[in-house]
Amino acid sequence: MAHLLGGENLTVSYATRTVLDGITLGLEEGDRIGMVGRNGDGKSTLMRLLALRSTPDSGRVTKRGDVNVGYLDQSDVLDGDLTVGAAIVGDQADYEWARNPQIREIMGGLVSDVDWHANVHALSGGQKRRVALAKLLIEDHDVIMLDEPTNHLDVEGVAWLSRHLKTRWRANQGAFLVVTHDRWFLDEVCNKTWEVHDGIVDPFEGGYAAYVLARAERDRMASVVEGKRQQLVKKELAWLRRGAPARTAKPKFRIEAANALIADVPEPRDSMALSKMATARQGKDVLDLEHVSLDFQGSDDGRKLFDNITLRLAPGERLGLVGVNGAGKTTLLKLLNGEITPDAGKLKRGKTVVTAVLTQEVKELDDVADLRVIEVIEREKRSFNVGGKEFSAGQLVEQLGFTNEKQWTPVRDLSGGERRRLQLLRLLVGEPNVLMLDEPTNDLDTDTLAAVEDVLDGWPGTLVVVSHDRYLLERVTDHQMALLGDGKLRGLPGGVDQYLELREAALAGSTVTGGGNPATSAGGTAAATGTGPSEAEKRDARKALNRIERQLKKLDQQEKKLHDDMVKSTEQSDFDALAEQNRQLKDLADEKDTLELEWLEASELLGD
Repeated sequence: MAHLLGGENLTVSYATRTVLDGITLGLEEGDRIGMVGRNGDGKSTLMRLLALRSTPDSGRVTKRGDVNVGYLDQSDVLDGDLTVGAAIVGDQADYEWARNPQIREIMGGLVSDVDWHANVHALSGGQKRRVALAKLLIEDHDVIMLDEPTNHLDVEGVAWLSRHLKTRWRANQGAFLVVTHDRWFLDEVCNKTWEVHDGIVDPFEGGYAAYVLARAERDRMASVVEGKRQQLVKKELAWLRRGAPARTAKPKFRIEAANALIADVPEPRDSMALSKMATARQGKDVLDLEHVSLDFQGSDDGRKLFDNITLRLAPGERLGLVGVNGAGKTTLLKLLNGEITPDAGKLKRGKTVVTAVLTQEVKELDDVADLRVIEVIEREKRSFNVGGKEFSAGQLVEQLGFTNEKQWTPVRDLSGGERRRLQLLRLLVGEPNVLMLDEPTNDLDTDTLAAVEDVLDGWPGTLVVVSHDRYLLERVTDHQMALLGDGKLRGLPGGVDQYLELREAALAGSTVTGGGNPATSAGGTAAATGTGPSEAEKRDARKALNRIERQLKKLDQQEKKLHDDMVKSTEQSDFDALAEQNRQLKDLADEKDTLELEWLEASELLGD
């Protein structure tokens, strides 16, 4: 593969902290690289260096002379006085850019709902982000660098962007580098992963799932090495405690060796263990919305945000909510929390219900901006029961990744991710039994997200999550529901995939967009024709695939256990048991063959 660009011995320091320390790496044609790491560890800094948008303290970035690099920054870089159309295509006439099918597809995927003639400064943050992304993608680049491109994109937008990046170039052409916390997106589009930490970059083959497995194995090996090192330390310390023998060269050597072992203790990386918090007792009645209707705010034409919807939350239920922007996901949480009164219908609230809501903006921390982290938690309580053990406020915030130094940082000086972690902890120490999270993945890095998911996995109360993060929804919720913008709340037995199908069908049947974007008429997608399987048949096939994959996984576990038992039977010369185990193994193989055939049939129906 041809080399496109790279960095040699890149070093960047801020004050006394070295963010990048002598980094050497490069991008080759065909590279699809995702960058992960904790917030503040230098992901965006490295991307800006490679995009030639900033200069390192030492080292250099080189690129092949004809390589064109496109870069999407996190900040707003558009001219606010331009119209949306001018910001994206400049002074090109509609007929000029509309002749290009790729440009039409980009327009339809990102800005079909944005008013083509509106000024950029009048757009929301999410709309500006999509306009900037569309402007970048319609240009012809050999390398594309995207810093948090999935921020402000809903589930549909993330799915569209993944499809676009996978089909933009041939497999051995072009390259992109992306920083995002969206694990599903990383798995979908990346063939390599760079982990930025402690001033260095560790490369891994594969997407996010492969990276997690490889990192776990690396950490396991490091743990083995560290265990051996600690055993040596213990032996040397025991030798030293036996007293100082004759002052010869040999004892002196032993003392130096022991001191070297002790001094060689590696600095631990910041860890975060969010343990299971106590919750208030939950009764059989939780929260019920019954026949609720609510008009659009400020609407005089009778349009309804919710039209006679009913939602009943059971004890311990884990619900994920997806939907188009403006469909009312956040408003639904406010209805459930009693912050908004419906125009019709009612909210029934159980007597023992204690709710907690993590909002998108984390405004709840504004009233404690001048307090320090430790003081915020101490205002709630000074001791806490976590997993059956008593913890002080200091110990608790340290578990959440706030070091002793960080505990005394004023809240106003925390980063976005740190504020979100603190607010989540503040909610949990209140011991709620209904937890509602509105876009909880905003500003969190992948390590923090994994830790938060561990907490939510063991959350004993009722959980409602609004998110565009498919990985999070599929990990921590048991079922999903959708708001499609028609005032209704719809169940999704097929999960997020079913939601995307519903949206595609709705868009295919639509002839006019809300924003007056000429891309609609130029690049609108016609509904698929033919005699293929119906949506109901596809939905049944997906359910069958999920069921079969679960059964196959169980059979694999049974097969592994049988093999282990057969080894024991062989060692014990128990040939009767061995014969029975061999028969069971053959039955398992026959059952697996049958299931794999069913899986192939369902997969062919879906065209996978």
